[in-house]
Amino acid sequence: MITVIVVGRTRPPLDEAVREYETRAARYWKLSVEEVDAGIGRGGRAAPEEVQAAEAERIRGRIPDGADLWLLTREGRTMSSGALARKLADRQLHGGRPLALCVGGAFGFSAELRAKADRAISLSAMTLPHEMARLILAEQLYRAGTILRGEPYHKGGQG
Repeated sequence: MITVIVVGRTRPPLDEAVREYETRAARYWKLSVEEVDAGIGRGGRAAPEEVQAAEAERIRGRIPDGADLWLLTREGRTMSSGALARKLADRQLHGGRPLALCVGGAFGFSAELRAKADRAISLSAMTLPHEMARLILAEQLYRAGTILRGEPYHKGGQG
């Protein structure tokens, strides 16, 4: 089971692409997507630490019991598409714990949530809006499934 926890909602024009790739990824993985509200409220002037703490509380409430928590953050370790596919396959093969992949909000993750995480991975060294990160993550989950089944979508080798 893979649970994708995302801070904030996806809006046009990316919402259709996100839904398309999440639907494609769900062909390969038991996939659940959980959206949590961003920050402390619209138009608020809360400090970044307050926003992070509020988001962390909402995120914690969506992490399945016993799940490994992987945060998607530019400070994380990079991973090739092939390496992600192999990690996910290994988890499935060995009956690993559920996996929660989390895309944070505008201020990133709280120190408490970073300390709780089992892994931090990076989609890019650049800062990405959460909607773009969600799209890239969904596409990579789909790609991982096609790699593992030897389907022709992935053209980048197994690296």
